Amino acid sequence: MIVKVVENHQELQDALSVRKIVFIHEQQVPAEEEIDQYDDTAVHFVQYDGEAPIGAGRFRTIDGIGKVERICVLKDKRKTGAGKLIMQKIEDYAKEHDIQSVKLNAQTHAIPFYTRLGYEIISDEFLDAGIPHRTMKKNL
Repeated sequence: MIVKVVENHQELQDALSVRKIVFIHEQQVPAEEEIDQYDDTAVHFVQYDGEAPIGAGRFRTIDGIGKVERICVLKDKRKTGAGKLIMQKIEDYAKEHDIQSVKLNAQTHAIPFYTRLGYEIISDEFLDAGIPHRTMKKNL
């Protein structure tokens, strides 16, 4: 498995296809909420298993803090280390760009995953697209 910073149209389409499968089809997030105005300016990441796209994520910088967003892995590739690889690649990207801390809005079922990666909860629970979330932060 490899994780790449998206560099061309095909890689972006591969990342978006994974997001659509996971968020729109599997989790029933409305398409207009999943694909948003930040997709045009975010740095996108795509993960491949061979030639097949299996994971994705995006990264933005807001007021000097990295914002990790849209982390997803296809259902049959979860619990294989794929999510951890995506997060490592995004964190490495942040460090290369002198970002010292990152935050994300974790779906509550994913909090144990992010906790194992060193993230700490910094908010109360809230709903995003009808799904319970909590904000988490990590110093790099």
